[in-house]
Amino acid sequence: MTDSTRIALAQINPKVGDVTGNLARLRIARTEAAARGAGLVVAGELVISGYPPEDLVLKPAFQIACREAVEALARETADGGPAIIVGAPWLAEGKLHNGAFLLGEGRILATRYKYDLPNYGVFDEKRVFVPGPLPNPIHFDGMKLGLMICEDLWFPATAAHLKAQGADLLVVPNGSPYEHDKPDQRFDIARARQKETDLPIVYVNQVGGQDELVFDGDSFVLDRGGELRWRLPAFVEAVAVTEWQRGNAGWLCLPGEVAESPKPLESIYRAMVLGLRDYVRKNNFPGVILGLSGGIDSALSAAVAVDALGPDKVRAVMMPSPYTSKDSLEDAALCAGMLGIACDAISIEPAMQAFEGMLAPLFVGRQKDTTEENIQSRARGLTLMALSNKLGHMLLTTGNKSEMSVGYATLYGDMCGGYSVLKDIYKVTVFRLCRWRNGHFPRDALGPQGPVMPERVITKPPSAELKPDQTDQDTLPPYEVLDGILTCLVEEEMAVDQIVAKGYDKATVHRVWRMLDLAEYKRRQAPPGVKISRRAFGRDRRYPITNGFRPG
Repeated sequence: MTDSTRIALAQINPKVGDVTGNLARLRIARTEAAARGAGLVVAGELVISGYPPEDLVLKPAFQIACREAVEALARETADGGPAIIVGAPWLAEGKLHNGAFLLGEGRILATRYKYDLPNYGVFDEKRVFVPGPLPNPIHFDGMKLGLMICEDLWFPATAAHLKAQGADLLVVPNGSPYEHDKPDQRFDIARARQKETDLPIVYVNQVGGQDELVFDGDSFVLDRGGELRWRLPAFVEAVAVTEWQRGNAGWLCLPGEVAESPKPLESIYRAMVLGLRDYVRKNNFPGVILGLSGGIDSALSAAVAVDALGPDKVRAVMMPSPYTSKDSLEDAALCAGMLGIACDAISIEPAMQAFEGMLAPLFVGRQKDTTEENIQSRARGLTLMALSNKLGHMLLTTGNKSEMSVGYATLYGDMCGGYSVLKDIYKVTVFRLCRWRNGHFPRDALGPQGPVMPERVITKPPSAELKPDQTDQDTLPPYEVLDGILTCLVEEEMAVDQIVAKGYDKATVHRVWRMLDLAEYKRRQAPPGVKISRRAFGRDRRYPITNGFRPG
């Protein structure tokens, strides 16, 4: 009977739909694990198809491609190298499952299906998959592996069943998206299952960006007693080979490398970088272009873009109007210089004059209002989209969550773009991230070390500069107040009286609620962006546009 073994954790970055590319990544990880003496490799959930595949899994041709890839990899395990656990969608007896497979000895040694299918937030697995039965342990190399897939860990039933059936350890392939407070939550859940079963846990999460989701990796091993024996670095691909020995109490993991967890602001920033990097690269854009206004949102967006892609793949455009301040022009130019990116200047005044002349016959006798302000924003959006079309660079939009919450944005204007790194970032956090990046250099960043924006960009009052002497606070409550109320409304779904009890003015709460509801039609037309919070706009929060409910 084997008394020792090595298990490799393969934290890799798949691409949804790229079955051939994902299979190649698995082969590389298996080869690396074999060179380091591993007997078993564990990869993430649905790694063959990429996660989440959404309705792509309903296509029969895709189901066949995934099955053929699993079978091909299984045949390759006849080479005497390590066995490998991979995930793939699997059609069996007319039912489509979220499956995990132990491949070894040139064949599929065992098949298990996900028992608990998540159907909340960004997850719609009950839409496409059928749950499997409670899984029994898999006999492998003198061990009884309790194979459970992602959500199966979050509830006690699967782990308890595997324990009752004699499992020696729990092996958990994951596709668990990043949220700023989720790493601690994962550990709490895993420790709860470990305590209930007294079994070690091997937890393997994928890494990388997939549309609005970012997967942070952060794979780990918990030993008996809840001891953290291994922890892989967050936001990067990695293969770790863990060592195990059989003792009187069962299988134990020997102490290994425990990567330091990123602090909150670092983890948010790196999630933004990884989300943008993979969106651009996986969709084959040559780079990004964005409007650089001299304000804090565009400065932070530009910094993230440069750190994600490198200065040579980021292009900025200043688009002054008669209302653009000298400070803004200086700050935009200085910001571009600090980041080392190309920056062009195109005045929108000729466009403003053209639209004024075009519309004069129909606007005659009417006072100027936000219509003229929106024309400026739309002239900028049109300019940037023209450059995007001509140059091939994806347009990066720069609006933040505070603005998108209350509709302080212009459809077909500053909302133009293919992706947004600030979509789930409140304004107060924008300020904090700017200060953090000016004082820190993130791991794997491709941008410059040192400060990346002038101090004045952070300290001056935010302004859209669409009319003389304008500031955001002319229209909105102070951002500290606005963001606090929005967090209560969006993330917590709190009632007005509950929010007022926290110290906020009742009339202001009602006003923010009303703006939040009215802006739903804009958010439906907003570009995708990196999910950071537990409740991002989009699939996390689905509200009707036509909505007659009013609080109180």
